[in-house]
Amino acid sequence: MKIFLKRYLQKIILFFTGVLLLTSYSGCNSAAPIIPSHTAVIYPINSAQTSPVADNAAAILNRPQIPILCYHRIRDWLPSDSKRAEDYIVPVNNFREQMKFLADNGYHTILPDQLYDYLLKGTTLPSRPIMISYDDSHVEQYSFARKEMNKYNFKGVYFIMAVSLGKPGYVTKEQVKQLSDEGNTVGSHTWDHSNVKKYSAEDWIIQIDKPSQQLEKITGKPVKYFAYPFGLWNKEAIVQLKQRGFKAAFQLSAKRDENYPQFTIRRMIVPGKWSVADLQKWINHSF
Repeated sequence: MKIFLKRYLQKIILFFTGVLLLTSYSGCNSAAPIIPSHTAVIYPINSAQTSPVADNAAAILNRPQIPILCYHRIRDWLPSDSKRAEDYIVPVNNFREQMKFLADNGYHTILPDQLYDYLLKGTTLPSRPIMISYDDSHVEQYSFARKEMNKYNFKGVYFIMAVSLGKPGYVTKEQVKQLSDEGNTVGSHTWDHSNVKKYSAEDWIIQIDKPSQQLEKITGKPVKYFAYPFGLWNKEAIVQLKQRGFKAAFQLSAKRDENYPQFTIRRMIVPGKWSVADLQKWINHSF
């Protein structure tokens, strides 16, 4: 009888200890911290506190989000550009100043494989991690942005719209191969930038399978990451991408999916009018 009571009391103590630990952990990780501009942080601070279980949506959602910048056009404005177009066109001096700001303030660029391991496994990232991504395959992403990034040993992810390859104003297959060979990540941005929410059965083959096969042939590497055109996604898109072996997908600023947040990773479009101060403010407060 005494042995039974002793074991019973031990179970009760263990149960309430576990409840207290769980409550403490949830409270500390209920929201991503706002990082002051002068602070350098390693993510996560203590890897022993992170979950080793892959595909754990709760753990992913509790990790601090990493700032991810999204660029489209990088060129000076033209008189023919509309006010809306200027939101997607970053003048060359603005971009140059932004890259210098990131380097001067100790930011380290990371690539999707590093982000994936951090989100699903809790692996450590360098201090002040940031990702720089490019959509739509415009040639200045190669001819200008790449050169500016190389000054600081920055690497980025280039989401390629396959139908544009080799057309005037867009990157060529050879340039995509060079980007990949230099250590950047090449991802898919569909065949022709159509909205995934409108796809039917045949569209998944044309818009997802065909570009992946083409990019893999160009780079000699598997295509594991995807960016949704217009940042728009739905549950069916997640299912289709998972079935096709993609590891993660990137949207824009909407709420992440509660079950598969790695397939709705948030990014921030950098508007053409932003100063360095604007960029700093949004990096600190949007993620």
